[in-house]
Amino acid sequence: MFLSKHVLSSTHKALFQNLRLFSLPSNSHHVLSTHSRDTQLREALLQMALRGHDMNFQDYNTLLNECVSKRAFREGQRVHAHMITTNYFPCVFLRTRLIVFYVKCDSLTNARNLFDEMPERNVVSWTAMISAYSQRGYASQALSLFVQMLRTDTEPNEFTFATVLTSCIGSLGFVLGRQIHSLIIKLNYEAHVYVGSSLLDMYAKYGKIHEARGIFQCLPERDVVSCTAIISGYAQLGLDQEALELFRQLQDEGMQSNYVTYTSVLTALSGLAALDHGKQVHNHLLRSEVPSFVVLQNSLIDMYSKCGNLTYARRIFDTMHERTVISWNAMLVGYSKHGEGREVVELFDLMRDENKVKPDGVTVLAVLSGCSHAGLEDKGMDIFYDMTSGKIGVEPDTKHYGCVVDLLGRAGRIEEALEFIRKLPFEPSAAIWGCLLGACNVHLNVDIGKIVGHRLLEIEPENAGNYVILSNLYASAGRWEEVRSLRNLMFKKTVRKEPGRSWIELDQILHTFHASDCSHPRRKELSAKVQELSVRFKEAGYVPDLSCVLHDVDEEQKEKILLSHSEKLALCFGLIATPESVTIRVIKNLRICVDCHNFAKYISKIYGREVSLRDKNRFHRIVGGKCSCGDYW
Repeated sequence: MFLSKHVLSSTHKALFQNLRLFSLPSNSHHVLSTHSRDTQLREALLQMALRGHDMNFQDYNTLLNECVSKRAFREGQRVHAHMITTNYFPCVFLRTRLIVFYVKCDSLTNARNLFDEMPERNVVSWTAMISAYSQRGYASQALSLFVQMLRTDTEPNEFTFATVLTSCIGSLGFVLGRQIHSLIIKLNYEAHVYVGSSLLDMYAKYGKIHEARGIFQCLPERDVVSCTAIISGYAQLGLDQEALELFRQLQDEGMQSNYVTYTSVLTALSGLAALDHGKQVHNHLLRSEVPSFVVLQNSLIDMYSKCGNLTYARRIFDTMHERTVISWNAMLVGYSKHGEGREVVELFDLMRDENKVKPDGVTVLAVLSGCSHAGLEDKGMDIFYDMTSGKIGVEPDTKHYGCVVDLLGRAGRIEEALEFIRKLPFEPSAAIWGCLLGACNVHLNVDIGKIVGHRLLEIEPENAGNYVILSNLYASAGRWEEVRSLRNLMFKKTVRKEPGRSWIELDQILHTFHASDCSHPRRKELSAKVQELSVRFKEAGYVPDLSCVLHDVDEEQKEKILLSHSEKLALCFGLIATPESVTIRVIKNLRICVDCHNFAKYISKIYGREVSLRDKNRFHRIVGGKCSCGDYW
């Protein structure tokens, strides 16, 4: 088929201006050699020029496939230009291949121009263009094109649906996604594995994990993509236990895993701090044929760090052939959370000396936080001043300023921290005021704490954490009337404190404890053990810190409340259920209280056990009765 002579479109004119290929020069072989990367492709293009009008569908298709596979932009443009100069009228298939070619070569404008000029389109053409927008993050354009496609009465196929669902982002996107789901059901594509995977991924990203699980259960067959999507959904929502249980179940059913699956599972294990499971997954990885991508190694570093094993994390980091900024950040954050400030500074200096990867905002945040937790406030301030002077190449944001407040606050420089906040070039955020309130609570500065606390209650009246910290401060000072006033305010505003819970892993089973727990099978034994340890520790000098009880009751009742804390139950379970040579590893969903921290130190001192406590803020590594946090967290 040939194209009748007519005025060239704007796309064609631009193509010719770019290529200057209205006719081949006599030294055409040299020209083709200059712009080609493959001998066979070069020779094929030369043959195309020599054959002129004799080129047919198969010839053009073969050439375009080569250009697509090699992403040979200039060469593909020559093929397109040859069609025009020889008046060849390409069919829908070849025009679609040209669109795919331009998309693969990151020339979205050329692809769209070609698409808009197509006299006829099929579902493959529409899907190719929708996919191009979707894969490059142009969600609104992808959705708009999908709507246009429906208006032309072109029926989508499974690939169209699977592609367009990935663009259903934002609140409006989710509404459209539900409408697309209805159309999928109407056209009977819901059971298709590609469509089902995209659907469950969409619902999971919006926190609708039950809908996602329902779609997953209804799939007649599951592949690695659908299995990974549902596990990832659970992990991203912080439902780590559910993610791990599903991974086990699917493995028992013979699921094949790829690096994305393992990355999602490692994310869940990081949240659970399940070291034994993490080692098992790592061993499985080493035995499998899954390539060791950087993203997977980064996840391993993060998992081992959050499970309290910095030695393994650093070993993986040191053996990496390629490190991204995320690799450095994972290791720096690991050291920071463990209070290893000097290691944080040394690693940051190494990163700057190597000068292969530039630090980003997370990098500096990890370093400032590490200095803060290790009492290196002067070093931290030096790094902050390097940042503000442009020596590091990262602009400070509110989190960095918050870290400086935390740095000064931890050092007891409360007035200096308050003055720093007052001089900020922007309105201080709740997080920045929260750092100062925490410091006031630790250093018992009631006067500034009251000012800061009430400012926070104005900014975020629904945040239970602010009420709790301010109550702690008032209770420590014996100001019970103000504690009661805060409680009444919480009740009035229906603010609820997240219940504390602790957990410990034993033989790859997670044991979870709540305060005054009556659900554990060994609850009576644990309660008796806590009482026994309390008596023994008192003989060794332990004094219960009654300020941790926010109730105006007598001392005997306060001590009883303290002994029922979930951390103590988990610690005692670890003491009686694990061998003496094994580290007792306990995780707490909230900040660990001072009394439970002291209790853990006495377990370590008297029983010679290493204790690893991870709360929502950091790690506490306790050896011989001394904690890595220096008793300040």
